[in-house]
Amino acid sequence: MLILTCATKLQLLERVLQKSLPQTLPVCGAVMHINRGNPAQHEVVVDSWPKFKAVLTRPRSEVVKDNGDCYANLHAAFYWDIDACQSLLENTEAIDWRRAFQLQGLQDGLYNVSKSIAEARRIEWKPYFYQAVLHPDPSTCCPSQFKSDLFHFGTLNSSHAVLINETWSIGGNDRSLRYLNGLICKFPSACLLDKEGQLASWTLSDPLACLTHSYTLPQYRGHRCNAVVGLEAARKMYAKGFPAYGGVLPDNKAAKQGLMKYQGFHTLPFTKYTLFFTPGC
Repeated sequence: MLILTCATKLQLLERVLQKSLPQTLPVCGAVMHINRGNPAQHEVVVDSWPKFKAVLTRPRSEVVKDNGDCYANLHAAFYWDIDACQSLLENTEAIDWRRAFQLQGLQDGLYNVSKSIAEARRIEWKPYFYQAVLHPDPSTCCPSQFKSDLFHFGTLNSSHAVLINETWSIGGNDRSLRYLNGLICKFPSACLLDKEGQLASWTLSDPLACLTHSYTLPQYRGHRCNAVVGLEAARKMYAKGFPAYGGVLPDNKAAKQGLMKYQGFHTLPFTKYTLFFTPGC
């Protein structure tokens, strides 16, 4: 394996990954962030160079100090060759399986290989499956011109992190709070505030350049807030040169209808796998 540190090689990798979009979306998003200031302090590991068969993005070793933090310890992978992917994931220099982490990707083989490794190591793991979606061009939409007597666009800040954490179905703990606060401070997001300036609806983005953690408080539903705030976040990402993509739970019919009908997202023929691994449980 090889850690890519050369800026020229990382830029070349980005171009190669972009040619294979949308299948490479999570890894490509991470590499794009790395090449644009690296706000999450991630790095890239490949099985070989320049003819790589598998690529992994991960936090630098000094970034995640808590061995139990599966939120901040975020990895993404893409492969051309499944055997190369398995070898890379099994390599303890690529992934430290003694620490909690999460792994994301859009390939079925990634899910199968990760499951096999975790079971062989007797590591507790939990998968989440999302329908991958992509907006072809949110710049053609104008959510920033949203007019309403009930809501107005605002800016997320650290004071909102507690509420966002409390409403996140896989959060609600100190580690997830720290992770979400990092997303708010480092990555593009969008939100709506009510007339009193209270947070009503939001969409974040993450180190993989994925739109995520979209939510509208129950008392504000029925006004298409998700559609408006999701489009605003997508527009911000697209304006920075990133693909505007995300994932939705397959059984969330209301969200899927809103994404397609009101926001203009297209369904991709991929499952977005988010896999949490927790050693020592």
